Amino acid sequence: MIKPYYETELGKLYHGDCLEIMPQLPLVDMVITSPPYDDLRDYGGYVFDYKRIAFELFGLIRIGGVTVWVVGDQVKNGSETGSSFRQALYFKDVVGFNIHDTMIYQKNCYPFPPTNRYYQQFEYMFVFSKGTPSVVNLLRCKSGNKKRTSTHRNKNGTTEKFTSSGNENRIMDNVWFEDVGYMRTTKDKIAFKHPAIFPESLCFKHVMTWSNENDVVLDPMCGSGTVCKMSQKLNRRWIGIEIEEKYCEIAAKRIEKENQQLKLFT
Repeated sequence: MIKPYYETELGKLYHGDCLEIMPQLPLVDMVITSPPYDDLRDYGGYVFDYKRIAFELFGLIRIGGVTVWVVGDQVKNGSETGSSFRQALYFKDVVGFNIHDTMIYQKNCYPFPPTNRYYQQFEYMFVFSKGTPSVVNLLRCKSGNKKRTSTHRNKNGTTEKFTSSGNENRIMDNVWFEDVGYMRTTKDKIAFKHPAIFPESLCFKHVMTWSNENDVVLDPMCGSGTVCKMSQKLNRRWIGIEIEEKYCEIAAKRIEKENQQLKLFT
């Protein structure tokens, strides 16, 4: 087994190609990652083979485990590529995952201003499951103070009305808004040396939802280490893999900072 680049009591960070390292790993309970899709950023010239990665993930994750795959599309020759949909259908139709949920990650930034289309402000978060998810800790939110009357249409065309009492503690929607940008995505200044940082709050919510304490969470393309850091914070065991060594260095520093903070309160 390859030697870890960095480790804590809860997890290990590996420097290398995830396709070479994943076959050496034990089974994991959850995967969450945002791969370098559609060449929207330069990741040291590396490319990723999502088809081979999908098969490796399916073999590595336990039955009932969940893979959160965060991707978007680039505009080329006047058309969105549709890469996100192709990847999702490949995970489902070829590899064997279920598409448990298609979620939206909405952000308050406009990285690629358009001239002939509306501002692109979201990415897909495909939640793939190997069978029925065994861990589902759905997060909740307040519905607001006002009473609302809504209509539900049945399959046969009839309708039913129901009234919300207001200020209910209800399950969250599957569209998540994230306040991103410098020192909002994370407070770790060093993380911004990476070209595309995974928002800490987004990762926090997914890890909370699809895993329990002591479960093993994997990010096979962990970049600046957000998944590892949040898993450490939430007392999950974690595994991170990153092919670019300079990003491993960033991830290790962020995780170590979180690790030291946890030791102060235990």
